Amino acid sequence: MSGPIPVSNSIEATLKAPAPAPAPAAAPVPPASQSPAARAWRRFRRNRLGFVSLVLFSLLVVLSLFAELISNDQPLLVRYQGKFFFPMAQAYSEQDFGGDFPTPADYLDPDLRKRLTSNGNWVIHTLNPYGPNTLAYHSSYPFPSAPSRENLLGTDERGRDMLAQLLYGFRLSVLFGLVLTAIGVVIGVITGAIQGFFGGRTDLAFQRIIEIWNSMPELYLLIIFSSIFAPSVALLVILLSLFGWIGLSDYVRAEFLRNRQMDYVKAARALGVGNGHIMWRHILPNSMTPVVTFLPFRMSAAILALTSLDFLGLGVPPGTPSLGELLSQGKQNIDAWWISIETFAVLVITLLLLTFMGDALRDALDPRKADL
Repeated sequence: MSGPIPVSNSIEATLKAPAPAPAPAAAPVPPASQSPAARAWRRFRRNRLGFVSLVLFSLLVVLSLFAELISNDQPLLVRYQGKFFFPMAQAYSEQDFGGDFPTPADYLDPDLRKRLTSNGNWVIHTLNPYGPNTLAYHSSYPFPSAPSRENLLGTDERGRDMLAQLLYGFRLSVLFGLVLTAIGVVIGVITGAIQGFFGGRTDLAFQRIIEIWNSMPELYLLIIFSSIFAPSVALLVILLSLFGWIGLSDYVRAEFLRNRQMDYVKAARALGVGNGHIMWRHILPNSMTPVVTFLPFRMSAAILALTSLDFLGLGVPPGTPSLGELLSQGKQNIDAWWISIETFAVLVITLLLLTFMGDALRDALDPRKADL
């Protein structure tokens, strides 16, 4: 009869037993693949100068869109004799605020301002209490006046506040550039796609027409039409749109000529897909790189064109806030240095931001740039 197993032998057996195999490590999860647009956006954000330029430019555009709430001679809210008035939504006369005449209320008039700020009455003005066409009648300085507490950036030769002029002029320039760029992109993409996709005689005919059209003197046409029709922003958009699409059309044509030879286009044709569906569904999405890269530079060209025409007196109607008109005033009033310097600074900053954005877009959409 065997006796009990010694404790020392059991411990040695336990120590000599093989250790349990470690659990297999989990396979690494591959990163989710990103779309080309997401990769381009990541590369664009990596370009700090371009991304900061986009943020600043967007902020300036948003502020200019709400210019009436930032710089306006009409107060935001008035409380007079226990009643509330909203001058931005409804026009009031001086008689509504204790005046003697039924003329529109001038909220910058010292007498009216005194009535609106005494006896429990109060008024809330915008940050800059001047509109784009407000004349500083009550200024204590001759026009054009240098920057002061009344007018932070001074006034122009007509007595209009420079801050209001720059704010509204910047908005006009940006909106003009956006509209002109949108029209040029639509026409340029359509004409370039037709030339590049069909090629042959169609391409040859379009090229000859574009050469003839591009040789027409654009400035002379603007001068002729400006003498016939009343100057307006719509007229400028129409005339400049007639020539603003040619540059983009060449880029789109080259992309379509290259992409129409790709295998996916041949496969679509073999399946019986129509030409229109191939152009807009298959080739166009793969030809948008030059279009997107072209946008900031096209906007810069449109803003410069508007400024140049306004400087020559061929632009927007007189009295419309415009950077070009302010530059013309600065040339005529050399002593009023603030007019030229402030306008030039706004124009240069706008063009620099657009240029930095264009460079960043070009690098982000370049397929040769590897993701780091």
